[in-house]
Amino acid sequence: MRIPHNEPLSSDIVDAKPTGKSSPERKCVLTGQHDARDELLRLAISPDGDVLPDVMARAPGRGAWIGVDRQALEKAIANGKLKGALARAFKGAPLRIPADLADRIEQALRRLLTDRLGIELRAGNVLLGTEKIAQGCRAGAVTFLGHACDAGSDGPNKLAQAWRVGEGAEGTGKKGTILPLDRAALSVALGRDNVVHLALTDSAATARLEAPLQRLIHFLGNGTEAAESPTDQAANDDIDTKGE
Repeated sequence: MRIPHNEPLSSDIVDAKPTGKSSPERKCVLTGQHDARDELLRLAISPDGDVLPDVMARAPGRGAWIGVDRQALEKAIANGKLKGALARAFKGAPLRIPADLADRIEQALRRLLTDRLGIELRAGNVLLGTEKIAQGCRAGAVTFLGHACDAGSDGPNKLAQAWRVGEGAEGTGKKGTILPLDRAALSVALGRDNVVHLALTDSAATARLEAPLQRLIHFLGNGTEAAESPTDQAANDDIDTKGE
C-alpha cells in the first residue's frame, strides 16, 4: 500500500541495506533505524537554507530522512539533536530549522491525505451519506470505512455492523477507521457539508489512501487510540447529507 514516488535522487542520504523489497530503504538520521522509503519523511533544504518537509520526496538536491513521531521530533529540535544530525547529513551546509517545523510537517501530511481523498472522490471511488454507505456495506461493495475523529460512537457502530454483514464477517469485530481528521476537514476535502463518514469502493483506491493515512497517524503518534476510540460527541453527528 504505497503512493508511487519519483525515483530517489542519487544525492539522498541513503545508507540502505538491500532487502529484496520493492520499496528501497532509507535510514532515519535521528534513530539510525532503516525502514521503507515510503514510510519515512524526507527533509530538504530550501534555497534560503530552511529545513522543510518534502512529503512527496521530489525536491531537488540532497535529502535527509526521519521516521519519528511528532513528540520525538519536537524533543530532538529542542535538545539540538536534529540540528546535529542534519549538519552531518548535509555535510555542513548552512541550514536553519524553523521553530514550526513540526507544524509544517503535520500540515503537509494532512494536505497529502485530504488531497488523496479529493482525488478518489473525483475518480468515483468514494461513497458519502449514511444511507449510501450503509447500502454499499451491506452489498459487500466497501473496501474501506472511515469516520471523522469527532464522530460519536452510534454512527460508526451501525455502519460497522452493516459492513460486517456485507463481508460475511459477523462476530469478527471488523470495523472502520477513525480518521485523524474532523468533520470540518473532511467536508472541505470532499466539498460537501458535514461529512462524518465515508467509504471507498475500490481496493486500489484503499491502498492509495492507506499510505498517507498511516504516515499521518504515525507522525501524530496516536494510531491505536485514533483507530479504536471514537469520541462520544453530540447525538446528531450523523446528519451528513443523505443521498450524496
